[in-house]
Amino acid sequence: MGRIGEELDVDFVVSLGDNFYEDGLTSVDDKFFEESFTSIYTAKSLQKQWYAILGNHDYRGDVLAQLDPALREIDSRWLCMRSFIVDTEVAQLFFVDTTPFVKKYWKTPNKHHYDWREVAPREKYVSNLLKELDSALSESTATWKIVLGHHTMRSVSDHGDTEELVERLLPILEANGVDVYVNGHDHCLEHISSNDSPIQFITSGGGSKAWRGVFDPTVDKLQFFYDGQGFISLQLTKSHAKIMFYDVFGTVVHQWSAAKNFNFFM
Repeated sequence: MGRIGEELDVDFVVSLGDNFYEDGLTSVDDKFFEESFTSIYTAKSLQKQWYAILGNHDYRGDVLAQLDPALREIDSRWLCMRSFIVDTEVAQLFFVDTTPFVKKYWKTPNKHHYDWREVAPREKYVSNLLKELDSALSESTATWKIVLGHHTMRSVSDHGDTEELVERLLPILEANGVDVYVNGHDHCLEHISSNDSPIQFITSGGGSKAWRGVFDPTVDKLQFFYDGQGFISLQLTKSHAKIMFYDVFGTVVHQWSAAKNFNFFM
């Protein structure tokens, strides 16, 4: 990852949730933060801004610790928020907090504890999030609109499609011309083109605990599936997008590209 980062001269790095596996952080003083982040991503090319969102495993710990600015005093690269927007010259990246959408996490009793502080009640939180996202997407004039969340929208692996996202989030993305949805959650690399949606669905969850051996094809058009560790890169220009899939050794195992043409009068 460090080598590819140097070759591409990356501008920033994204972490798609389950940042501290398996039960998040216990506090801002939890040494796991440095052990699992600062001491791991030491390559010179990765000393850039990191944008992180929360996964379901992060919600099992002290969520407010991951969001606390105090962690930035330990490692200035770290920036974790629930939902936010990153503006670039040619694209807007819309990060979405997907864990509260999933109903099974809210069941009581539950074998896991979830930290719902500043989230509960669920329906109010999800409704407000969707309303704000819809407004931001509709107002966006970015050439490329990329939405990122932890949970799968479309997947042929262990977790499969997340029904709550397909029902409530996907229509908003389609209505607002989103180009790509990128997620983690399933521990693999995937590229799916849905038969009934123009959006490209990308899974980049190959950071750990891969090789699960789960493959359950759907009616969607599967472009690529890799049941192993790896990562992806996204390169954007005003007219061109390119997504590269790499295995853990940095070997390209799949790629996708698209172009946008502009016609106008002056």
